[in-house]
Amino acid sequence: MLGLVKSCIGTKFTGQFGDLIADLALDATTTVGVDLGQGIREVDIKKYIRVEKVPGGQLEDSKVLKGVMINKDVVSPGKMRRKIVNPRVILLDCPLEYKKGESQTNAELVREEDWGVLLKMEEEYIENLCVQILKFKPDLVITEKGLSDLACHFFSKAGVSAIRRLRKPDNNRIAKACGAVIVNRPDELQESDVGTGAGLFEVKKIGDEFFTFIVECRDPKACTVLLRGASKDLLNEVECNLQDAMSVARNIIKNPKLLPGGGATELTVSATLKQKSSSIEGIEKWPYEAAALAFEAIPRTLAQNCGVNVIRTMTALQGKHANGENAWIGIDGNTGAITDMKEQKIWDAYNVKAQTFKTAIEAACMLLRIDDIVSGIKKKEAPGSQAPSKPTIEQEGDADNEQMIPE
Repeated sequence: MLGLVKSCIGTKFTGQFGDLIADLALDATTTVGVDLGQGIREVDIKKYIRVEKVPGGQLEDSKVLKGVMINKDVVSPGKMRRKIVNPRVILLDCPLEYKKGESQTNAELVREEDWGVLLKMEEEYIENLCVQILKFKPDLVITEKGLSDLACHFFSKAGVSAIRRLRKPDNNRIAKACGAVIVNRPDELQESDVGTGAGLFEVKKIGDEFFTFIVECRDPKACTVLLRGASKDLLNEVECNLQDAMSVARNIIKNPKLLPGGGATELTVSATLKQKSSSIEGIEKWPYEAAALAFEAIPRTLAQNCGVNVIRTMTALQGKHANGENAWIGIDGNTGAITDMKEQKIWDAYNVKAQTFKTAIEAACMLLRIDDIVSGIKKKEAPGSQAPSKPTIEQEGDADNEQMIPE
């Protein structure tokens, strides 16, 4: 796996940092892989892997967190705990504040005490919400919506830390990481909704900002890749490379089949097609030979990029593949030498290769079919002549005339 992911980022910017990015990508994708049974694995790298880029520090400090990291602090930092071991987490997506009326509401108060009664009703409503939540003895309450000062007071009195206005995708990731269920209304809470899978909740300051870590999770199905680096541009480049590496790792986890890289696969296919064409009589052998020739484009391009003698290299490669001597022979992209891909650890994923071949053949078929459509006539305009500013109205006599576009 490591060799495969490394061959994907070998020529990119992060290739100079050795196994670092490949290790991060493998670690992250194996964390979020889910077995669906019957040998099918689902790896959603878009939803459940978040890449957090924090400028500062060394690139070597980058790591995969077994859990989630979010750019938030607790609601009232002085009163709430910023470090909890084995926290009980409750996730909500409802506001813990008094609901305003949908439309403009007017309340007419006759007596002075009624104002106090109104405020007391609001307080009781919020207290009721908090009591329903606190009955499950959580250590951490996270909501996607607002959280009023009063609710904050009740929570800090009970020793519960709270985080508000979290993004929906982040909430989903926390749910996956610590095994909690996102609840829509506090009165629907159950014991099974409380997440107990996290080993540590901690708020740390990195640079000028506070970050919340919910890490050391048991069997997390979501993770965060924390990238550190000198500048934002460097981090953006590293993130790009990491996405590529994670996609390769995901392809292999989903479909664990490998093929040799460096043009070896294409040459084997090409040699087989040539052999097949010799056993076919008549005009039908030409498509086989044309396809065989087309597959040689990949190793030929590799040879050109290496700066070696293309014709000699291609002849030597074709000779080795024609007699079926070694199907693993290809071109080393750095030196241009003809080597065994198994020794060089240059691999390609099977489903990517298969898709490439299918797409190429489909595209060629489509191009061959569209010559009828593209046969419209367009007259050339004389160089330097300006197109007429005023549109000319087509007369009946012009309709038969071949010259449709005015000069």
